[in-house]
Amino acid sequence: MPYTSAVLRRGAAVAVVLGALVAAPPLATAPAPASAVTAAPSPTPSPSGSADVRAMTPAVARRLDAVVQHVMREADVPGVTVGVWTPGQRDYVRSFGVANKATGQKMSPDLYLRIGSETKTFTVTAVLQLADQGRVGLDDPIGKYVDGVPGGDRITLRDLAGMRSGLFNYSEDAGFFKALTSDPQRSFTPRQLLGYAFGHPALFPPGEKFSYSNTNLILLGLLVEKVSGQRLGDYLEQHVLEPAGMHHTLFPTGNEFPAPHAQGYTNQTATGKVEETADWNPSWAWAAGAMISDLDDLHTWARTVATGVFPDGTSMVSPAAQKQRLTTPATGIRGAGYGLGIFDVQGWIGHNGSLPGYESLTVHLPSTRTTVVVLLNTDIGYKGDIEPSTLFGEAVTRIISPAHVFDLPAPASATR
Repeated sequence: MPYTSAVLRRGAAVAVVLGALVAAPPLATAPAPASAVTAAPSPTPSPSGSADVRAMTPAVARRLDAVVQHVMREADVPGVTVGVWTPGQRDYVRSFGVANKATGQKMSPDLYLRIGSETKTFTVTAVLQLADQGRVGLDDPIGKYVDGVPGGDRITLRDLAGMRSGLFNYSEDAGFFKALTSDPQRSFTPRQLLGYAFGHPALFPPGEKFSYSNTNLILLGLLVEKVSGQRLGDYLEQHVLEPAGMHHTLFPTGNEFPAPHAQGYTNQTATGKVEETADWNPSWAWAAGAMISDLDDLHTWARTVATGVFPDGTSMVSPAAQKQRLTTPATGIRGAGYGLGIFDVQGWIGHNGSLPGYESLTVHLPSTRTTVVVLLNTDIGYKGDIEPSTLFGEAVTRIISPAHVFDLPAPASATR
């Protein structure tokens, strides 16, 4: 989520979320107000729509086409894919622009893209599964499983998953930013990432308040590996992705990127100039943001993570664990709460993601079982720091669900 320092200092990542949601790091994404973009007019409510979501009539679809292209022009986004699904209504799946500016390859729904901090929802799912099995407790201190954590005897797994540990966000460290941007293809180990974080004092006592930190998820990833005896990617493949039928989602070990994929574009570079990022190594994001997916799989994941139930009806996590996941205390951002690796923004449950060159947003509205997924191939902020994925999320939901607008205003105190 939040990145600081060019790559890292720009924002957050709800990627965030929320702190990260409001800050805007490459691997986290921080939603900011989309209202900064001059919005296209909303459609007149459809008589066939519900109080929460308008019916996907041809007129509403045309309005979505127009507003998505409007945001693209305003924010200078090369390519974007948007999906909207509500049971009993027509699906809306559209791609606009280019996946690769050099070749002219068109953006399309079948492309793989990096999903940044949406990875957090998968890592926390693994923790909840281990808790269901009695192998860990959410109120256990992380020091019970991972050595060398400052204050590790007081910081609980719940504090880490809920972004309330007080640990410094390693992706905001100046030394880390220099190391990453000087050699974007280098590989970082989880312990190296923690080293950047632990060189800074805690921001506050654990549990005191919300502050988005990628450091939290690195620790939870190490916990999953130690308790399960599996590499994190292997655990997720066996216990989450395969049961969910998500065959186009992966946890890379290096900079591998399945084809076909979109090229990414970022200005979070050593020089500040825009560079291509498809071959950058996401190991620096690891359990906080390294994963890759596509539109169809994220459509599946939106409902799965929001309900805790796999598509075949079996439980991914227990109802009790899911209830705890979806308890979303206030974050200091109006209308936005953050639970255990997931947010609730005006009723939309999910997460966003951002890392150099790519952004995503995957959210679900339980009242109508509506899912919105946005995938784009740039993380360059609008007017400097507004996450483009948030611009699309607000523009789309303002049309389809005016009572539930995905709006993430960034408070001055937002942690980056």
